[in-house]
Amino acid sequence: MCSSSLRGVVAAVVLLAAAGHPSAPAAERPNFIVIFCDNLGYGDVACFGPTKHRTPHLDRMAEEGLKLTSFYATSGVCTPSRASLITGCYPRRVGLHVNSQGGAVLFPIEKKGISDGEITIAEVLRQAGYATTIVGKWHLGDQPPFLPTRHGFDSYFGIPYSDDMTETPDGRRPPLPLMENERVIEAPPDRNLLTQRYTERVIEFITENRDRPFFVYMPQAMPGSTAAPFASERFRGKSANGPWGDSVEELDWSTGEILAALKRLDLDQRTLVVWTSDNGAPRRNPPQGSNLPLAGWGYTTAEGGQRIPCIVRWPGKIPAGTVSDELCTTMDLLPTLAHLAGTRPPSDRVIDGHDIRPLLFGGPEAKSPYEAFYYYYMDQLQAVRSGHWKLYLPLESKWQNFRRDGKPAAAELYDLKDDLQETKNLAEAKPEVVERLLAFAERARADLGDANRPGTGQREPGWVDDPKPRLLSQP
Repeated sequence: MCSSSLRGVVAAVVLLAAAGHPSAPAAERPNFIVIFCDNLGYGDVACFGPTKHRTPHLDRMAEEGLKLTSFYATSGVCTPSRASLITGCYPRRVGLHVNSQGGAVLFPIEKKGISDGEITIAEVLRQAGYATTIVGKWHLGDQPPFLPTRHGFDSYFGIPYSDDMTETPDGRRPPLPLMENERVIEAPPDRNLLTQRYTERVIEFITENRDRPFFVYMPQAMPGSTAAPFASERFRGKSANGPWGDSVEELDWSTGEILAALKRLDLDQRTLVVWTSDNGAPRRNPPQGSNLPLAGWGYTTAEGGQRIPCIVRWPGKIPAGTVSDELCTTMDLLPTLAHLAGTRPPSDRVIDGHDIRPLLFGGPEAKSPYEAFYYYYMDQLQAVRSGHWKLYLPLESKWQNFRRDGKPAAAELYDLKDDLQETKNLAEAKPEVVERLLAFAERARADLGDANRPGTGQREPGWVDDPKPRLLSQP
C-alpha cells in the first residue's frame, strides 16, 4: 500500500528534476486545458472525415489551430490509455495494462491503481506553480491512495471509473459515485447532465484561477461505454445519429463554451488547448460511432482502435489551419507541457513520451520523434509502427482474435501512407521491413515485456489489500 513517506520522496524528486530550470514568470507561462473524450472515434468529428455529426466548434478549433492526424493512444481501452496520458509512459511500464484479475480495465472496488511512486503530469505542473484540477472520469483506481488529489491535482469533480459501471442487483458494485475531491456527493448522478456539469465546473475553475497559470484535465464521460450514450435535454434526440450523435454534438458544444470563456476572460492567447479521445469508437450493433477512414474498432489494436482525433490550439503561437501527419501520442503531453511551463519532466526514470514542441510550432518540416511505436492489447504486444509501416506480429496466444477479428495470426504488414483500411498485406513483398519491425518488437519485449514475459523496465502499480466501495455516506 502507498505511504506518505514515499509521496514525500516523489515530491522531492519532482523538485530536484526542476532544479536549475526555474519556471518563467506566471504572466509568461501558458495555461493548459486537455479535453479527453471517452470512446470518441476518429470519424466522429467533421474536420477528420465524413460524419453525420455537427461539430462546428471543433471544426473552427481545427481552423484556428493544428490537426494531428497520426496521434495515438497507447491502448484501445480506458484505463491503460489514461495511465499513459497521466504518466507519459506505456501502460505496461507503470503496471496498468491489466487489472488485479487480469482484465482489460479497472473496475469498482479495485485493489490495483496508479502507484504512489509515479510522477504525474499534474505533479510536474503543480511544482512549477500551476493550479491543477481534474473534472471528469479518472479510471486509475477508486481507492483513496489512487485518487487524483493524491497525485498532483488540487481538486477533483467527477466519476472514478466508467459511466457504465453502475450498481448491480447483487450488491457487488455500488451506485455510480460522483465525487468532489475524495468524497462521494451523489450516487448515482444523472448521466444526462454530466457533460453540462463538467463544462460549468471547468469554466468556474478557469475563472477563479485566471490570474495564475493553471492546468485543467477534462476527461469527458461521453460518448462513454454504454450502448446508448447520454446527453442533456437540449441535445437529446436532436442529432442525425441517435444517442451517440447527441452526445458528440453536446461535447462539441462543451468545447465551444470553454473556448468562449477563454476569450471572455482574455485568456485565449495565453492558453494551449488539446482536444482528443482515449481510444476509438467501439463496435456497436448497429454501428453508432465512426473511425473512418481508419480500419477497425475501439478495444483493438487496429488503427481505428488507437489512432485518435487530436486538435491543438494556441492563438498566436500555433499556426492556424495547419496539419501534421507525423506520429505522436498521448504520452508526449507530459514532457511537452513540462517544457512549455518552464520546467522538465522527471529525470530519474524512463518517460516514454517525447517533447513534441517542434511538431506544434515547427511547421511541416518537423518530424516525429518516434523510431517505433508499440501497440499492446492488455499484456500482449500485437503490432509495431515505424514510419509509415505497421506490422501485426505473428501471434499464437490468447488475445489473437482481438487483433484482427479472428483472421489468421501470421505477420501482416501495411503501408499506412496509402492503406488506412489495412487491406493490402505487404509482408511477403517487403521482408526487409518485416525484419526491421520484428527487431523493434523484440526491443519492446525486453524492456516492457510481452504476455507472460516480464520486461526489465517495468515498474510496480499501486495496490491495496482491502478495497472498499465508494459510497455516498463515506468521507
